[in-house]
Amino acid sequence: MTLIYKLLPASLWREAEAAGAFAGAGIDLSDGYIHFSTGAQVEETAARYFNGVADLLLVAVEAEPLGDALKWEPSRGGDLFPHLYGTLPVAGVAKVTAVPMRADGGHDFAGRLE
Repeated sequence: MTLIYKLLPASLWREAEAAGAFAGAGIDLSDGYIHFSTGAQVEETAARYFNGVADLLLVAVEAEPLGDALKWEPSRGGDLFPHLYGTLPVAGVAKVTAVPMRADGGHDFAGRLE
């Protein structure tokens, strides 16, 4: 089992829960796919795009059930990042965890990544 991670504000996740699926945040909708990170990439993603976000959630998803809709494509520094071309069913999410914000605006991932 390969876990991939989506970072997003809690308000967007609540909307997804109400709808039964997550169609993406603003950048996802603009790019045409949902951006994910691996466990090794997620802390840098948080530092780059979510610094100062107080209500950040870490959504863990098993990659394999996403099938051909999940593509591994080069991004930052040539690293392969998981991109989902489609919506993410809420029922397919393995775990949702709050990520506390530190005083410096960064986030504490201790014990949150598997």
